[in-house]
Amino acid sequence: MTSPSIGLYRGGSTPGNVVAMIAPNLLRPPTRLRLAGLSMDGRAPGVALSLAAAAVAAGINHFAPGVSPLIIAIILGMVVANTITVPERAAAGVMFSAKSLLRAGIVFLGLQVVLTDIADLGFPMLVVVVCIVGGGILTTVLMGRMLGMPPDLVLLIGCGFSICGAAAVAGAAGVIDADDQAEADTVTAVALVVIFGTLMIPLLPLAAHLAGLTPRNAGLWAGGSIHEIAQVVAAGGVIGGGALTVAVVVKLARVVLLAPVAAILSIRQRRRSRTALQADAATPADGGATPAGTKLPPLVPTFVIGFLAMVLLRTSVAVPVPLLRAGKDLQTVLLAAAMFALGCGVTVRGLRRVGLRPFVLATLSTVVVTSMALTGVMVSSSIG
Repeated sequence: MTSPSIGLYRGGSTPGNVVAMIAPNLLRPPTRLRLAGLSMDGRAPGVALSLAAAAVAAGINHFAPGVSPLIIAIILGMVVANTITVPERAAAGVMFSAKSLLRAGIVFLGLQVVLTDIADLGFPMLVVVVCIVGGGILTTVLMGRMLGMPPDLVLLIGCGFSICGAAAVAGAAGVIDADDQAEADTVTAVALVVIFGTLMIPLLPLAAHLAGLTPRNAGLWAGGSIHEIAQVVAAGGVIGGGALTVAVVVKLARVVLLAPVAAILSIRQRRRSRTALQADAATPADGGATPAGTKLPPLVPTFVIGFLAMVLLRTSVAVPVPLLRAGKDLQTVLLAAAMFALGCGVTVRGLRRVGLRPFVLATLSTVVVTSMALTGVMVSSSIG
């Protein structure tokens, strides 16, 4: 089976070649761009394009600091996907950026996490964070089954909305789709994270104000509810009164849980893969042979190990401030380039083709996670 690829082109020899990564059955770029052994020379144009878009996003963010460069980058990608033709030779590099640069960015995300700061939240709030992540994923999976949606897409939405947005989507996809055979699900989940997380930036502070929450509780609620770190920062800034700091710490506590969730998903995927291999080996039509190229996923993806290593480094060593700034800048560039690449797979036509069910699930998941977070914050505050 060939893997779906990021669609970037219009025109060509096939009619209706308006490509989008949102739908799983869309036209794929030429096979030669999807060869496993493709050299970096073939990827260079697309990687350069993605990095240039990240630079543009950073420049816009300089003049509009209230808007995350990651959000700017994915919007740029969506604009490109819906308005102009991207050169065919850039496809492989854009694919590489959407996966590999995103995972590299997750590694450097670990430099933002200090475990002692998270521990200072207190045991009740840490329990709330675990409940938000675990309960959010399980509830989203159950609701997705009721809606009759593809299981992998449901799981990616659950992880993205419950843990840390696009980084969690990439982390989960790296486990359940290690061979990149369902990239459309990844792009759909990331697009939903961007849309719903951005909507929460003004709505959650407004709701906190109407509910009469203190700045601290409002910050705890924002950190426990909103998907992306950048979106949490924006909402915390709107709330004010010291909410930003506590919101970011709660959010980073959710980010840390990406590692155990990825390990659990990997164990699950390895069991499913073993079962499939045994079934294939027992099939007479296959002569009892194991399918060529089939492999079990690693127990923990390499980039998750890198993320944990960075967390431990930041927690145990006094990392110089210039290195922390450089690491954060590199993380932003890598993630922005990846967001642009993912945005290149999002078209209006593709969003229409994917249907309403993913949007319904995203709405329900947002309500569940937000409600769990608010309930947990109020309970933990009364205990503390």
